Amino acid sequence: MTRQEYIDIYDAVGVAMEVYNTLGRGLDEHVYQEAYAIEAEMRGMDVEREKKLNLSYKGIELKKVFFADFYYKGIIIEFKSVDELSAEHRAQLLNYMRIANKNRGVLFNFGETNLHTERYLYLPEEDDFILLTHSNYKLYITD
Repeated sequence: MTRQEYIDIYDAVGVAMEVYNTLGRGLDEHVYQEAYAIEAEMRGMDVEREKKLNLSYKGIELKKVFFADFYYKGIIIEFKSVDELSAEHRAQLLNYMRIANKNRGVLFNFGETNLHTERYLYLPEEDDFILLTHSNYKLYITD
């Protein structure tokens, strides 16, 4: 991941922080999605809402289609508004990253006392996901 790719994640998180600080916690997920789209547009960010993700099997596109909440500069973004994130919520984001063949993803939870944010990096060579934290993200910046 380049430094600019990390800055793009930072920008995506900044939009969510503004939405959370304005609306507070516990509203329906769709309210936050709409507000996120508005805030991103106000900041001049080209985000794609309901990004269609296709999956194929041996070169044949499957009929099952997935939709990520948002897509921004190669980042898959998923929203939740629950008391606490679960393994299923994380699995959804990680699967979307794998399906889309994108190495960065962010999971937001607007249902907690503070905005909960998890940033992930996908390493396709190892088929592994890394939770990026304040103490390890610099290890994954290449320039």
